[in-house]
Amino acid sequence: MAEGIVAREAPADARLAAAYEAMRRGLPRPLPEGYRSELCLRVEPWVRGVAEFLERGALLVLDYGLPRAHYYHPERAQGTLRCHFRQRVHDDPLVRVGVQDITAWVDFTRVAEAADTAGLEVLGFATQAAFLLGTGIEALVAAPPDPAERARAASEARRLLLPGEMGEAFKVMALGRELRGPLGGFAHQDLRASL
Repeated sequence: MAEGIVAREAPADARLAAAYEAMRRGLPRPLPEGYRSELCLRVEPWVRGVAEFLERGALLVLDYGLPRAHYYHPERAQGTLRCHFRQRVHDDPLVRVGVQDITAWVDFTRVAEAADTAGLEVLGFATQAAFLLGTGIEALVAAPPDPAERARAASEARRLLLPGEMGEAFKVMALGRELRGPLGGFAHQDLRASL
């Protein structure tokens, strides 16, 4: 633990407590005793801010994340918070304070709810792999005339597409307004029903 930093528990303020209760009521099963996770209260104002400026078009949201029922699954009892330092991953945000990256996954159901409240439509939701396949990543990989360049592109594409890499953990959500017709990136998969 970093010098001068003390971890202590405190009761949630009214806004956080209300958001937690609303989230908890929407889960398919109760959370076990001692369960801990993250709940981001900044999603709604962020989506609302984007919606204020989006007259016509789409916003693509790409990040590690899950629909709420999977995000707050009883087996994920320690949450999704992870710290990254020199290619190593751990879950203690109170070490290496100021020099490590701290991340948490996205509750994409929360993003969809915020979009609806802000007057945006969820136009599609898919894994990164399905989205990239729907947008024609194969053609990009095959395009370079040089075999070494093609091999490099294929290696990079594998990292983006494979389930053990970023292909399944990353999700893509399209939020939009005043768009007609389907978006090609969601031609292979559309997980909106899971939200």
